[in-house]
Amino acid sequence: MQTASKKVVNGWAMYDWANSVYNLVITTTFFPAYYAAMTGLKNYPDGITFMGRRFVNTELKDYVLAFGFLVIALLSPILSSMADYKGNKKHFMRFFCYLGAASCSLMFFFDKDHVTLGLMCFMFAGIGFYGSQVFYNSYLPEIASEADQDRISAKGYTFGYIGSVLMQMIGFGLVILMPDNSLPLKLTFLLVGIWWVVFAQITFNTLPTNTKTAIKEKRNALTNGFKELKIVWDQLKHMPVLKRFLTAFFFYSMGVQTVMLVAIDFGIKELKLPDQKLIITAVIIQLVAIAGAIAMSKLSAKFGNIKVIIFTVLLWIGVCIAGYFISTETHFYIIAALVGLVMGGIQSLSRSTYSKFMPETKDTASFFSFYDVTEKLAIVIGLFTFGFIEGISSIRQSILSLVVFFVLGLIFLLFTDAKQKVQSQNI
Repeated sequence: MQTASKKVVNGWAMYDWANSVYNLVITTTFFPAYYAAMTGLKNYPDGITFMGRRFVNTELKDYVLAFGFLVIALLSPILSSMADYKGNKKHFMRFFCYLGAASCSLMFFFDKDHVTLGLMCFMFAGIGFYGSQVFYNSYLPEIASEADQDRISAKGYTFGYIGSVLMQMIGFGLVILMPDNSLPLKLTFLLVGIWWVVFAQITFNTLPTNTKTAIKEKRNALTNGFKELKIVWDQLKHMPVLKRFLTAFFFYSMGVQTVMLVAIDFGIKELKLPDQKLIITAVIIQLVAIAGAIAMSKLSAKFGNIKVIIFTVLLWIGVCIAGYFISTETHFYIIAALVGLVMGGIQSLSRSTYSKFMPETKDTASFFSFYDVTEKLAIVIGLFTFGFIEGISSIRQSILSLVVFFVLGLIFLLFTDAKQKVQSQNI
């Protein structure tokens, strides 16, 4: 197929600009900082009581977010099959966009007396973000030829990093103007929701409305999505390279996504970093991530996607081991820069590699639903493991445990590389 016009490609990438503010501002800086202030030992010296049990504050946050990911993992196959059948995946994308944006803005009302409200908003914001992402990702093979998918995927992430850093700087400016006050953080939550909705309109007004899948057997809407996942799985059995890659992706995503979601918690709890330094750290991560996404795209063109991802996973293993021994702010900033470098590259390359390995099909939403379910289940396991280990030991031990996931991912990437070479020789 031919790559879509520049207007359509830029319109697609603008959704990364719109919704990445959630990923940076909410999950990795402002919400963790505000949550720590509201639920720390000062207000809850014995931990937070939830559903009759006491939890470490960040342990509970990990469990709530993991549950949100589990909801998405269960919903996305149903939604994607409905979107493929009815030809209205843009409508579903819009619904989850508005759900996530509204949840972010409602965090404005979260305080120490309304912890449950804050956690529920946090969870539904995640459901909105990742629910819309499955439909957003599924547009990639529809608007980009295989040769352009790495470049366009990286362009989306680059747009997202730039947009989220701008929103981060706005929040940072509010913190500077009103120090020692919770209002700047709460205003930032409100602004994130507005930003997300406003810039998403560019995407919704630009992306084509997909057509209905030509022939679909009518089945129960609640089960059809899972049956379609089984169809995808049956196809994967005959695609050994893609099957091995997805297995590797499943394991290393447990580590990648968990680190991205809990890194700031580590800085807060272990190094006692103030809000201003946490925000600076997040900006460092995002700025380096822009360079990382672009660099990994160029390296993949020279060395191949799988080899570059193998190298990236090796760096992630080093980051986790080094993170266990962090003891100073300087160490934390160095590790944060390394996280940024490998974060953008592995996300962008994983998405485009999967897109390249996919067979030619009109049911792109179903295939990307399988990809997203794989990622979400990986995050559920990663977050639950991280929170559980922190609850029984410490957050440092939790970080070290993630090495196991990366090593398993590395092993299956090596299998993928070997199988890809065999297939190339047989062609």
